[in-house]
Amino acid sequence: MTELHTREASTGAGDRSRPRAVLPALCATQITSWGVLYYAFPVLNPQITADTGWSTGATMAAFSLALVISGLAGIRVGRIIDHRGPRVIMTVGSAAGAVSIAMVALAPNALLFFAGWTLAGLAMSATFYQPAFAAITRWWAPDHIRALTVVTLAGGLASTVFAPLTAALADRLTWRATYLVLAAILAVVTIPAHALALRAPWPPAPPSSVQTEGTPRAVVRSRPFLLLALAFTLSALAMYAVVVALVPLLLERGFTTSQAAWALGLGGAGQTLGRTLYAALARRTGTTTRTVVLIALGGMTTAALAVTPGPYGLLLAVSIAAGVVRGNLTLLQATAVTDRWGTSHYGRLSGVLSAPAMTASALAPFAAALLAPPLGGTPELFGLLAALAMAAAFVAAGASPRGSKA
Repeated sequence: MTELHTREASTGAGDRSRPRAVLPALCATQITSWGVLYYAFPVLNPQITADTGWSTGATMAAFSLALVISGLAGIRVGRIIDHRGPRVIMTVGSAAGAVSIAMVALAPNALLFFAGWTLAGLAMSATFYQPAFAAITRWWAPDHIRALTVVTLAGGLASTVFAPLTAALADRLTWRATYLVLAAILAVVTIPAHALALRAPWPPAPPSSVQTEGTPRAVVRSRPFLLLALAFTLSALAMYAVVVALVPLLLERGFTTSQAAWALGLGGAGQTLGRTLYAALARRTGTTTRTVVLIALGGMTTAALAVTPGPYGLLLAVSIAAGVVRGNLTLLQATAVTDRWGTSHYGRLSGVLSAPAMTASALAPFAAALLAPPLGGTPELFGLLAALAMAAAFVAAGASPRGSKA
Protein backbone atom coordinates (compact mmCIF):
# COMPACT_ATOMS: atom_id res chain seq x y z
CA MET A 1 0.00 0.00 0.00
CA THR A 2 2.89 2.38 0.76
CA GLU A 3 4.29 1.82 -2.72
CA LEU A 4 0.86 2.49 -4.23
CA HIS A 5 0.44 5.75 -2.32
CA THR A 6 3.94 6.85 -3.32
CA ARG A 7 3.24 6.12 -6.97
CA GLU A 8 -0.08 7.99 -6.79
CA ALA A 9 1.61 10.99 -5.28
CA SER A 10 4.28 11.00 -7.94
CA THR A 11 1.68 10.88 -10.70
CA GLY A 12 -0.65 13.39 -9.16
CA ALA A 13 -3.29 10.71 -8.72
CA GLY A 14 -3.36 10.59 -4.95
CA ASP A 15 -6.72 12.36 -4.77
CA ARG A 16 -8.40 10.00 -7.20
CA SER A 17 -10.86 7.39 -5.97
CA ARG A 18 -9.83 3.82 -6.68
CA PRO A 19 -12.49 1.80 -4.88
CA ARG A 20 -11.14 -1.56 -3.81
CA ALA A 21 -14.30 -3.49 -4.69
CA VAL A 22 -14.25 -2.52 -8.36
CA LEU A 23 -11.44 -4.79 -9.54
CA PRO A 24 -12.61 -8.07 -7.95
CA ALA A 25 -16.20 -7.28 -8.93
CA LEU A 26 -15.30 -6.70 -12.57
CA CYS A 27 -13.19 -9.86 -12.60
CA ALA A 28 -16.19 -11.88 -11.40
CA THR A 29 -18.64 -10.20 -13.77
CA GLN A 30 -16.37 -10.56 -16.81
CA ILE A 31 -15.98 -14.30 -16.18
CA THR A 32 -19.73 -14.71 -15.75
CA SER A 33 -20.89 -12.40 -18.55
CA TRP A 34 -18.53 -13.87 -21.15
CA GLY A 35 -19.23 -17.37 -19.89
CA VAL A 36 -23.03 -17.15 -20.12
CA LEU A 37 -23.54 -14.75 -23.04
CA TYR A 38 -20.71 -16.02 -25.25
CA TYR A 39 -19.06 -19.33 -24.39
CA ALA A 40 -22.19 -21.29 -23.50
CA PHE A 41 -23.56 -20.97 -27.03
CA PRO A 42 -21.01 -23.10 -28.93
CA VAL A 43 -21.46 -25.83 -26.31
CA LEU A 44 -25.26 -25.82 -26.56
CA ASN A 45 -25.71 -25.09 -30.26
CA PRO A 46 -25.63 -28.74 -31.40
CA GLN A 47 -28.45 -29.53 -28.97
CA ILE A 48 -30.36 -26.43 -30.06
CA THR A 49 -30.31 -27.39 -33.72
CA ALA A 50 -31.08 -31.05 -33.00
CA ASP A 51 -34.06 -30.18 -30.78
CA THR A 52 -35.58 -27.37 -32.83
CA GLY A 53 -34.74 -28.36 -36.38
CA TRP A 54 -33.31 -24.90 -37.04
CA SER A 55 -30.21 -24.98 -39.23
CA THR A 56 -26.76 -24.34 -37.80
CA GLY A 57 -26.47 -21.42 -40.19
CA ALA A 58 -29.61 -19.84 -38.73
CA THR A 59 -28.56 -20.21 -35.10
CA MET A 60 -25.04 -18.98 -35.88
CA ALA A 61 -26.55 -15.98 -37.67
CA ALA A 62 -28.53 -15.09 -34.54
CA PHE A 63 -25.40 -15.32 -32.39
CA SER A 64 -23.35 -13.29 -34.87
CA LEU A 65 -26.11 -10.67 -34.98
CA ALA A 66 -25.68 -10.25 -31.23
CA LEU A 67 -21.97 -9.59 -31.67
CA VAL A 68 -22.57 -7.04 -34.42
CA ILE A 69 -25.18 -5.24 -32.31
CA SER A 70 -22.76 -5.28 -29.38
CA GLY A 71 -20.10 -3.50 -31.42
CA LEU A 72 -22.48 -0.85 -32.74
CA ALA A 73 -24.25 -0.23 -29.43
CA GLY A 74 -20.88 0.01 -27.70
CA ILE A 75 -20.40 3.47 -29.24
CA ARG A 76 -23.37 4.84 -27.32
CA VAL A 77 -22.47 2.90 -24.18
CA GLY A 78 -19.00 4.45 -24.21
CA ARG A 79 -20.41 7.96 -24.40
CA ILE A 80 -22.76 7.26 -21.47
CA ILE A 81 -19.91 5.93 -19.32
CA ASP A 82 -17.72 8.95 -20.14
CA HIS A 83 -20.38 11.28 -18.77
CA ARG A 84 -22.17 9.28 -16.05
CA GLY A 85 -19.91 6.40 -15.02
CA PRO A 86 -20.39 2.65 -15.41
CA ARG A 87 -22.73 1.72 -12.56
CA VAL A 88 -26.16 2.23 -14.12
CA ILE A 89 -25.33 1.09 -17.64
CA MET A 90 -23.51 -2.06 -16.51
CA THR A 91 -26.22 -2.95 -13.98
CA VAL A 92 -28.96 -2.51 -16.59
CA GLY A 93 -26.84 -4.49 -19.04
CA SER A 94 -26.59 -7.36 -16.55
CA ALA A 95 -30.35 -7.42 -16.11
CA ALA A 96 -30.86 -7.30 -19.87
CA GLY A 97 -28.39 -10.18 -20.25
CA ALA A 98 -30.32 -12.39 -17.86
CA VAL A 99 -33.62 -11.56 -19.58
CA SER A 100 -32.15 -12.15 -23.03
CA ILE A 101 -30.83 -15.61 -22.16
CA ALA A 102 -34.22 -16.49 -20.65
CA MET A 103 -35.84 -15.34 -23.93
CA VAL A 104 -33.46 -17.54 -25.91
CA ALA A 105 -34.25 -20.49 -23.63
CA LEU A 106 -38.01 -20.06 -23.96
CA ALA A 107 -38.15 -19.05 -27.64
CA PRO A 108 -40.86 -21.15 -29.37
CA ASN A 109 -39.72 -20.13 -32.86
CA ALA A 110 -36.71 -18.74 -34.71
CA LEU A 111 -38.09 -15.18 -34.73
CA LEU A 112 -38.14 -14.95 -30.94
CA PHE A 113 -34.78 -16.76 -30.81
CA PHE A 114 -33.36 -13.92 -32.92
CA ALA A 115 -35.11 -11.37 -30.70
CA GLY A 116 -33.45 -12.88 -27.63
CA TRP A 117 -30.02 -12.66 -29.21
CA THR A 118 -30.71 -9.08 -30.32
CA LEU A 119 -31.27 -8.12 -26.68
CA ALA A 120 -28.21 -10.17 -25.75
CA GLY A 121 -26.15 -8.03 -28.12
CA LEU A 122 -27.23 -4.91 -26.25
CA ALA A 123 -26.35 -6.63 -22.97
CA MET A 124 -22.90 -7.57 -24.30
CA SER A 125 -22.20 -3.95 -25.22
CA ALA A 126 -22.89 -2.93 -21.60
CA THR A 127 -21.13 -5.78 -19.78
CA PHE A 128 -18.16 -7.05 -21.83
CA TYR A 129 -14.61 -5.71 -21.95
CA GLN A 130 -15.23 -2.24 -23.40
CA PRO A 131 -17.35 -0.81 -20.53
CA ALA A 132 -15.10 -2.52 -17.99
CA PHE A 133 -12.04 -1.03 -19.68
CA ALA A 134 -13.64 2.42 -19.62
CA ALA A 135 -14.33 2.12 -15.89
CA ILE A 136 -10.83 0.90 -15.08
CA THR A 137 -9.13 3.50 -17.26
CA ARG A 138 -10.94 6.38 -15.54
CA TRP A 139 -10.47 5.07 -11.98
CA TRP A 140 -6.92 3.74 -12.35
CA ALA A 141 -5.17 5.97 -14.91
CA PRO A 142 -2.28 6.51 -15.28
CA ASP A 143 -1.57 3.07 -13.72
CA HIS A 144 -4.38 1.36 -15.58
CA ILE A 145 -2.38 -1.22 -17.54
CA ARG A 146 -1.90 -3.44 -14.49
CA ALA A 147 -5.60 -3.30 -13.63
CA LEU A 148 -6.58 -3.97 -17.24
CA THR A 149 -4.27 -6.99 -17.25
CA VAL A 150 -5.92 -8.40 -14.12
CA VAL A 151 -9.41 -8.10 -15.60
CA THR A 152 -8.45 -9.62 -18.95
CA LEU A 153 -6.73 -12.49 -17.17
CA ALA A 154 -9.96 -13.12 -15.30
CA GLY A 155 -12.00 -12.82 -18.50
CA GLY A 156 -9.75 -15.41 -20.07
CA LEU A 157 -11.02 -17.91 -17.49
CA ALA A 158 -14.60 -17.59 -18.74
CA SER A 159 -14.32 -20.49 -21.18
CA THR A 160 -12.38 -22.56 -18.64
CA VAL A 161 -15.18 -22.18 -16.10
CA PHE A 162 -18.34 -22.03 -18.18
CA ALA A 163 -17.66 -24.39 -21.08
CA PRO A 164 -17.39 -27.45 -18.80
CA LEU A 165 -20.12 -26.13 -16.50
CA THR A 166 -22.47 -25.71 -19.45
CA ALA A 167 -21.59 -29.18 -20.74
CA ALA A 168 -22.21 -30.72 -17.32
CA LEU A 169 -25.61 -29.03 -17.05
CA ALA A 170 -26.52 -30.06 -20.59
CA ASP A 171 -25.75 -33.70 -19.75
CA ARG A 172 -28.49 -33.59 -17.12
CA LEU A 173 -30.92 -30.99 -18.48
CA THR A 174 -32.31 -29.85 -21.81
CA TRP A 175 -30.61 -26.93 -23.53
CA ARG A 176 -33.54 -24.73 -22.56
CA ALA A 177 -33.29 -25.62 -18.86
CA THR A 178 -29.51 -25.21 -19.02
CA TYR A 179 -29.86 -21.70 -20.39
CA LEU A 180 -32.40 -20.84 -17.68
CA VAL A 181 -29.94 -21.97 -15.00
CA LEU A 182 -27.19 -19.91 -16.63
CA ALA A 183 -29.50 -16.87 -16.83
CA ALA A 184 -30.11 -17.17 -13.09
CA ILE A 185 -26.35 -17.40 -12.43
CA LEU A 186 -25.78 -14.31 -14.58
CA ALA A 187 -28.41 -12.36 -12.67
CA VAL A 188 -27.26 -13.44 -9.21
CA VAL A 189 -23.58 -12.71 -9.83
CA THR A 190 -23.50 -9.65 -12.06
CA ILE A 191 -26.51 -7.47 -11.15
CA PRO A 192 -25.58 -6.95 -7.47
CA ALA A 193 -21.86 -6.83 -8.26
CA HIS A 194 -22.30 -3.97 -10.71
CA ALA A 195 -24.91 -2.19 -8.59
CA LEU A 196 -22.93 -2.34 -5.35
CA ALA A 197 -19.26 -2.30 -6.37
CA LEU A 198 -19.45 0.54 -8.92
CA ARG A 199 -20.99 3.11 -6.56
CA ALA A 200 -17.83 5.18 -6.11
CA PRO A 201 -17.93 8.79 -7.35
CA TRP A 202 -17.09 9.08 -11.04
CA PRO A 203 -13.96 11.25 -11.13
CA PRO A 204 -13.06 13.68 -13.90
CA ALA A 205 -10.65 12.39 -16.50
CA PRO A 206 -7.09 12.58 -15.13
CA PRO A 207 -4.51 14.86 -16.68
CA SER A 208 -2.67 13.12 -19.49
CA SER A 209 0.73 13.55 -21.11
CA VAL A 210 -1.04 12.93 -24.42
CA GLN A 211 -2.80 16.00 -25.77
CA THR A 212 -5.95 15.38 -27.77
CA GLU A 213 -6.17 17.64 -30.79
CA GLY A 214 -9.74 18.87 -31.32
CA THR A 215 -13.07 17.40 -30.26
CA PRO A 216 -13.85 13.67 -30.08
CA ARG A 217 -15.63 14.03 -33.43
CA ALA A 218 -12.48 15.52 -34.94
CA VAL A 219 -10.38 12.67 -33.53
CA VAL A 220 -12.75 10.05 -34.99
CA ARG A 221 -12.49 11.70 -38.40
CA SER A 222 -8.72 12.07 -38.26
CA ARG A 223 -6.43 10.04 -40.49
CA PRO A 224 -4.59 8.28 -37.61
CA PHE A 225 -7.86 7.16 -36.00
CA LEU A 226 -9.33 5.88 -39.28
CA LEU A 227 -6.13 4.01 -40.11
CA LEU A 228 -6.00 2.47 -36.63
CA ALA A 229 -9.64 1.38 -36.89
CA LEU A 230 -8.92 -0.22 -40.27
CA ALA A 231 -5.82 -1.97 -38.92
CA PHE A 232 -7.70 -3.40 -35.93
CA THR A 233 -10.59 -4.49 -38.17
CA LEU A 234 -8.33 -6.37 -40.58
CA SER A 235 -6.39 -7.86 -37.67
CA ALA A 236 -9.58 -8.97 -35.88
CA LEU A 237 -10.95 -10.62 -39.03
CA ALA A 238 -7.70 -12.55 -39.49
CA MET A 239 -7.29 -13.42 -35.81
CA TYR A 240 -10.81 -14.74 -35.18
CA ALA A 241 -10.87 -16.63 -38.48
CA VAL A 242 -7.67 -18.38 -37.41
CA VAL A 243 -9.25 -19.39 -34.10
CA VAL A 244 -12.35 -20.93 -35.69
CA ALA A 245 -10.36 -22.57 -38.52
CA LEU A 246 -7.55 -24.07 -36.44
CA VAL A 247 -9.38 -27.34 -35.73
CA PRO A 248 -10.32 -27.87 -39.42
CA LEU A 249 -6.69 -27.12 -40.36
CA LEU A 250 -5.35 -29.87 -38.12
CA LEU A 251 -8.07 -32.32 -39.16
CA GLU A 252 -7.12 -31.76 -42.81
CA ARG A 253 -3.55 -32.63 -41.92
CA GLY A 254 -4.55 -35.97 -40.45
CA PHE A 255 -4.59 -35.21 -36.74
CA THR A 256 -7.41 -36.41 -34.49
CA THR A 257 -10.20 -34.25 -33.14
CA SER A 258 -8.69 -34.59 -29.66
CA GLN A 259 -5.29 -33.42 -30.88
CA ALA A 260 -6.89 -30.47 -32.66
CA ALA A 261 -8.86 -29.54 -29.53
CA TRP A 262 -5.67 -29.61 -27.44
CA ALA A 263 -3.96 -27.31 -29.92
CA LEU A 264 -6.85 -24.86 -29.65
CA GLY A 265 -6.93 -25.11 -25.85
CA LEU A 266 -3.19 -24.58 -25.46
CA GLY A 267 -3.50 -21.57 -27.73
CA GLY A 268 -5.93 -20.18 -25.15
CA ALA A 269 -3.34 -20.82 -22.43
CA GLY A 270 -0.82 -18.91 -24.53
CA GLN A 271 -3.28 -16.04 -24.70
CA THR A 272 -3.35 -15.86 -20.91
CA LEU A 273 0.45 -15.91 -20.81
CA GLY A 274 0.59 -13.13 -23.39
CA ARG A 275 -1.55 -10.85 -21.25
CA THR A 276 0.89 -11.14 -18.35
CA LEU A 277 3.70 -9.90 -20.60
CA TYR A 278 2.01 -6.79 -22.00
CA ALA A 279 2.89 -4.36 -19.20
CA ALA A 280 6.60 -5.04 -19.63
CA LEU A 281 6.27 -4.71 -23.40
CA ALA A 282 4.46 -1.38 -23.03
CA ARG A 283 7.26 0.03 -20.87
CA ARG A 284 9.91 -0.86 -23.45
CA THR A 285 8.26 0.06 -26.75
CA GLY A 286 6.59 3.06 -28.34
CA THR A 287 2.91 3.09 -29.22
CA THR A 288 3.14 2.73 -33.00
CA THR A 289 6.08 0.33 -32.88
CA ARG A 290 4.23 -1.92 -30.43
CA THR A 291 1.10 -1.88 -32.57
CA VAL A 292 2.88 -2.71 -35.81
CA VAL A 293 5.05 -5.43 -34.27
CA LEU A 294 2.20 -7.24 -32.50
CA ILE A 295 -0.09 -7.22 -35.52
CA ALA A 296 2.79 -8.37 -37.73
CA LEU A 297 3.61 -11.16 -35.29
CA GLY A 298 0.00 -12.26 -35.58
CA GLY A 299 0.49 -12.52 -39.33
CA MET A 300 3.75 -14.42 -38.92
CA THR A 301 2.27 -17.04 -36.58
CA THR A 302 -0.65 -17.48 -38.97
CA ALA A 303 1.78 -17.96 -41.86
CA ALA A 304 3.69 -20.50 -39.78
CA LEU A 305 0.49 -22.49 -39.24
CA ALA A 306 -0.18 -22.34 -42.99
CA VAL A 307 3.16 -23.85 -43.98
CA THR A 308 3.82 -26.24 -41.06
CA PRO A 309 2.35 -29.72 -41.69
CA GLY A 310 3.91 -31.16 -38.55
CA PRO A 311 5.14 -32.68 -36.38
CA TYR A 312 2.37 -32.26 -33.84
CA GLY A 313 4.67 -30.81 -31.16
CA LEU A 314 5.79 -28.04 -33.50
CA LEU A 315 2.19 -27.19 -34.35
CA LEU A 316 1.41 -27.00 -30.62
CA ALA A 317 4.31 -24.60 -30.14
CA VAL A 318 3.12 -22.38 -32.99
CA SER A 319 -0.44 -22.43 -31.65
CA ILE A 320 0.79 -21.34 -28.21
CA ALA A 321 2.87 -18.57 -29.79
CA ALA A 322 -0.18 -17.39 -31.73
CA GLY A 323 -2.11 -17.34 -28.47
CA VAL A 324 0.58 -15.23 -26.79
CA VAL A 325 0.22 -12.68 -29.59
CA ARG A 326 -3.58 -12.70 -29.31
CA GLY A 327 -3.35 -12.05 -25.57
CA ASN A 328 -1.15 -9.02 -26.19
CA LEU A 329 -3.46 -7.75 -28.93
CA THR A 330 -6.39 -7.67 -26.48
CA LEU A 331 -4.52 -5.27 -24.21
CA LEU A 332 -3.11 -3.37 -27.17
CA GLN A 333 -6.65 -2.48 -28.21
CA ALA A 334 -7.62 -1.68 -24.61
CA THR A 335 -4.83 0.90 -24.34
CA ALA A 336 -4.89 2.20 -27.93
CA VAL A 337 -7.00 5.28 -27.12
CA THR A 338 -5.18 6.36 -23.96
CA ASP A 339 -1.78 5.90 -25.63
CA ARG A 340 -2.73 8.25 -28.48
CA TRP A 341 -5.54 10.57 -27.36
CA GLY A 342 -5.59 10.47 -23.55
CA THR A 343 -8.38 9.49 -21.19
CA SER A 344 -10.87 12.37 -21.47
CA HIS A 345 -13.17 10.66 -23.97
CA TYR A 346 -11.99 7.07 -23.59
CA GLY A 347 -15.43 5.44 -23.58
CA ARG A 348 -16.65 7.19 -26.71
CA LEU A 349 -13.44 6.84 -28.71
CA SER A 350 -12.90 3.24 -27.64
CA GLY A 351 -16.47 2.35 -28.59
CA VAL A 352 -16.08 3.82 -32.06
CA LEU A 353 -12.66 2.19 -32.50
CA SER A 354 -13.84 -1.27 -31.46
CA ALA A 355 -17.17 -1.35 -33.35
CA PRO A 356 -15.79 -2.36 -36.78
CA ALA A 357 -13.36 -4.83 -35.19
CA MET A 358 -16.22 -6.45 -33.27
CA THR A 359 -18.22 -6.69 -36.48
CA ALA A 360 -15.26 -8.29 -38.22
CA SER A 361 -14.88 -10.84 -35.43
CA ALA A 362 -18.57 -11.70 -35.73
CA LEU A 363 -18.24 -12.25 -39.48
CA ALA A 364 -14.95 -14.17 -39.25
CA PRO A 365 -16.50 -17.66 -38.92
CA PHE A 366 -18.65 -17.09 -42.02
CA ALA A 367 -15.73 -15.60 -43.93
CA ALA A 368 -13.51 -18.57 -43.09
CA ALA A 369 -16.15 -21.10 -44.12
CA LEU A 370 -16.89 -19.17 -47.32
CA LEU A 371 -13.29 -18.66 -48.43
CA ALA A 372 -11.67 -22.01 -47.64
CA PRO A 373 -13.28 -24.11 -50.45
CA PRO A 374 -12.51 -21.76 -53.39
CA LEU A 375 -8.98 -21.20 -52.07
CA GLY A 376 -8.32 -24.95 -52.14
CA GLY A 377 -8.35 -25.76 -48.42
CA THR A 378 -7.66 -24.48 -44.93
CA PRO A 379 -3.86 -24.09 -45.34
CA GLU A 380 -4.48 -21.75 -48.26
CA LEU A 381 -7.01 -19.88 -46.13
CA PHE A 382 -4.36 -19.40 -43.45
CA GLY A 383 -2.01 -18.01 -46.09
CA LEU A 384 -4.61 -15.42 -47.05
CA LEU A 385 -5.27 -14.55 -43.40
CA ALA A 386 -1.53 -14.09 -42.83
CA ALA A 387 -1.39 -11.65 -45.75
CA LEU A 388 -4.40 -9.82 -44.31
CA ALA A 389 -2.68 -9.44 -40.94
CA MET A 390 0.50 -8.15 -42.57
CA ALA A 391 -1.57 -5.61 -44.49
CA ALA A 392 -3.09 -4.54 -41.15
CA ALA A 393 0.43 -4.03 -39.73
CA PHE A 394 1.32 -1.86 -42.73
CA VAL A 395 -1.81 0.25 -42.21
CA ALA A 396 -1.08 0.58 -38.46
CA ALA A 397 2.29 2.17 -39.24
CA GLY A 398 0.45 5.33 -40.32
CA ALA A 399 -1.78 5.51 -37.23
CA SER A 400 0.43 7.73 -35.10
CA PRO A 401 -1.02 11.13 -34.14
CA ARG A 402 1.32 14.10 -33.92
CA GLY A 403 3.02 14.25 -30.56
CA SER A 404 2.49 10.62 -29.61
CA LYS A 405 5.41 8.41 -28.62
CA ALA A 406 6.36 6.23 -31.59
